[in-house]
Amino acid sequence: MTALGFLYPGHSAEDDYPRIEQLLGSDIRVELCHTDIGEDAHRVDALREAGSAARLAEGVEELRLAGAETVVWACTSGSFVHGWEGAQEQVRTLARLAGMPASSTSFAFVHAAREIGVRRVAVGATYPDEVTGLFADFLRAGGLEVTAVRSSGIGTAAEVGTWGEEDVLTLARAADAADAQAVLLPDTALHTVAHLGLLEKALSKPVLTANQVTVWEALRLADRRVNAPSLGSLFTREPLVQV
Repeated sequence: MTALGFLYPGHSAEDDYPRIEQLLGSDIRVELCHTDIGEDAHRVDALREAGSAARLAEGVEELRLAGAETVVWACTSGSFVHGWEGAQEQVRTLARLAGMPASSTSFAFVHAAREIGVRRVAVGATYPDEVTGLFADFLRAGGLEVTAVRSSGIGTAAEVGTWGEEDVLTLARAADAADAQAVLLPDTALHTVAHLGLLEKALSKPVLTANQVTVWEALRLADRRVNAPSLGSLFTREPLVQV
């Protein structure tokens, strides 16, 4: 049994996680702890506060008691708004607090892109332009080439959480670019897990989404490889551990 720990901000698309757990198989357990986000706003100051050490520390003990072996801060914007170096410090602090390997969704996107062998990516974000630009900067700092960026200008995670399949597909199509090897959809408030097959079929290329890469990152930290094709191209890489 591998127990994966996640600190998830507020309540928006957390039901993606039990769905992923079901698809991964019986020897993977997903432990989710909700953190207090403070003000629900896609503004840089509010997002930095949401990912502060004090807020992250609140959920660490719960994950430890649940037997988690790794922990991921399941928030893209609450990590990349600190910049590459700041996000690294955030993860180091989380690892010290938790006493276990740690990462965040922002780093998960970079690592996942490397895993599937892509360098040129397009971004379709729910955020306002300023916040989306910071995510693109973060990806570039991680060695990726951002060929296209699309912002939706949504101000809160609560609103993003109401989006359905057609909204997600529309965003992905609008973001796609001919020279992009993959399309990235940040924001863990966005429901995407049920739509991964449709997204990749519609775009004919890999699609990486926030909750998907977050769980993959936790598995990577636990040194697990799981073959689960319904979770997209990211979960069909060699070597495979069949569940």
